[in-house]
Amino acid sequence: MKILLVGDIVGKGGVRAASQLIGQLRQRYNCCFCIANGENAVKGAGLTQRTARELLGYGIDVMTTGDHVWDQREFISDIGSLPQVLRPANLNDRQPGRGYGVYKIPIGGTIAVINLIGRVFMKPEMSCPFAAVDKILKEVGPRTNTVFVDIHAEATSEKIAMGRYLDGRVTAVFGTHTHVQTADACVLPDGTAYVTDLGMVGSTESILGREIDDVLRRFTTGLPNRLRVVEDGIELRGAVVDFDPTTGLANGIETVAVPAC
Repeated sequence: MKILLVGDIVGKGGVRAASQLIGQLRQRYNCCFCIANGENAVKGAGLTQRTARELLGYGIDVMTTGDHVWDQREFISDIGSLPQVLRPANLNDRQPGRGYGVYKIPIGGTIAVINLIGRVFMKPEMSCPFAAVDKILKEVGPRTNTVFVDIHAEATSEKIAMGRYLDGRVTAVFGTHTHVQTADACVLPDGTAYVTDLGMVGSTESILGREIDDVLRRFTTGLPNRLRVVEDGIELRGAVVDFDPTTGLANGIETVAVPAC
């Protein structure tokens, strides 16, 4: 079986590219399921119920998020009605939503998707993602042996550590958040597919999906300013994981990068 992973979808341009490309990529690579990170889909920061439902209609089966999950305040009350949208599992337990789920694969079988957030250079109120994933794996283990983990983190070391920690225990560990596709996609020694960052669905003529001049002004002056989202010149980046559903281990992983029309 093959599953399509899609990096952080940024702004209207990213949503538009998802509408054009996800169905095509699923068909091209014969993917039976798609996981995408959608936390930057609305104005580059957050999700709304409307945009989440729109993206799920484009061939995304499960959407993960990260540190921007509550940037659109109405989503705090809306996420509960969207079982296919996850928020990081190691957020405060009193926050709404779910950090993982077990879903049916259309062609047969089930898959667990776990959403984690890192702590290094991130918000300090997160609990330990390593302890969180251990607890979740005990809960989903009797239900499925196919497990995909999104580790939404700033530090490459923390993402690599999670991949190594879960090697042989899950099907795939993929990083999101930094918006730059990394060149280290591989199957780790004990059979877990891994990539440090999928990249983004965002503009190639930008800095992480934002206007270049805006970001340069922030860096060179140190003053606050609006970081506008670039909505054209979009490229979709992600990966395809090939795995054995009988063992739950990966056969291979390859990154993808496709320009939108």
